[in-house]
Amino acid sequence: MNYFNYVKGELFAEQVSVTELAERFGTPLFIYSHATLERHYKAFDEAFGEYPHRICYSVKANSNIALLQTLKRLGSGFDIVSIGEFERVIKAGGSPKDIIFSGLGKTTDELTQALEANISCFNLESENELYRLKSIADKLGKTATISLRINPDVDPKTHKHITTGKKGNKFGIDIDTAKRLYIAAKDMDNIDIAGVDYHIGSQICKLEPLTQAIDAAVNLILELRDLGINIRHLDVGGGLGIQYKDETPPHPAEYVNAIVERVKSHDIDLVLEPGRAIIGNAGLLVSKVEYLKRGESKNFAVIDAGMNDYIRPCLYEAWTDIDAVDSRIEADDFVCDVVGPICESSDIFAKDRAIKVAEGSYVALRSVGAYGFSMSSNYNTRPRPPEVLVNGDKVSLIRRRETYQDLLGPEYLLDEA
Repeated sequence: MNYFNYVKGELFAEQVSVTELAERFGTPLFIYSHATLERHYKAFDEAFGEYPHRICYSVKANSNIALLQTLKRLGSGFDIVSIGEFERVIKAGGSPKDIIFSGLGKTTDELTQALEANISCFNLESENELYRLKSIADKLGKTATISLRINPDVDPKTHKHITTGKKGNKFGIDIDTAKRLYIAAKDMDNIDIAGVDYHIGSQICKLEPLTQAIDAAVNLILELRDLGINIRHLDVGGGLGIQYKDETPPHPAEYVNAIVERVKSHDIDLVLEPGRAIIGNAGLLVSKVEYLKRGESKNFAVIDAGMNDYIRPCLYEAWTDIDAVDSRIEADDFVCDVVGPICESSDIFAKDRAIKVAEGSYVALRSVGAYGFSMSSNYNTRPRPPEVLVNGDKVSLIRRRETYQDLLGPEYLLDEA
């Protein structure tokens, strides 16, 4: 079910007019649907049935604390990649025991703070990280619970910039090295081996790469158990794709069933870290058309959102559906590139689209809930947009629009000569 629908030609977010939201909060504006967020979380959680599992939402996809709070209330744990994300989870009401700490370059301070807080598990990415964490654990006299992130050398068939499980990627540890490190860690004081972890990429729309990675991880777990290393859980990461255009990713239930089928006879608990698949289609970015610019060979609709607000089309050449918020507008379809105001030629959201727009009208960029606000910036000294969450007919401002004082406040002038 889609909770962003047209009612008599006007786009609504659940029971609230998108036009009214744009006029109330201004544009650009991120709008999220609570019902969509809840439905997508439950699609994963309920697919497991009674099988032992944890859903740990990937905070990097969208880290707004009200959204994290909503997911916590639904029963979610959290996958973090920085202490900043740790602080967000705690502020949102999460417990350290809800948290798995992933990421390639954890600093000594980050490892120390997370260990002192007694987080659930560290997903480690290198031999040096294992020995650094052991040193910290020895110094604190605390036990660190760990998984090693393996690199199974599986091609996820996704964009090269979001591939993370192939040989040559910076992430993870090759399986032979991981086996050696598990054997070494088995006899380490203050290290508790809990699991095996992998994450092969993002926006994956085929089941085969995901199942290849599962099979590689299960084979490693069985080898480790033969060596007396009792692996308790398998963390299969995230990466399941969503529909931006014409993709047909597996349904969460299809994916979960494939995982469970491969592990159910081996007494392995499961951890899943979805991000985009939960929040991606739950968000819109609403923008005002500032100018219609006609040229000799190309027309442009210049909107007030820029690549600083939503960078995916620029960074990944990613398709973004763009719709008129009010389809009743008195305007002909305008074939154009939809572009932002940023001083970069790459500030393009769509090329050669036929869209019904007029100067001053609103457009909605769809499926921007993941890697939208979380990857936004202040480039060109532009304040970042507000975020609102719609739940039925209730509207909550969950982040105000930044002010210029927010941007300039941390900076200092030089003393006078």
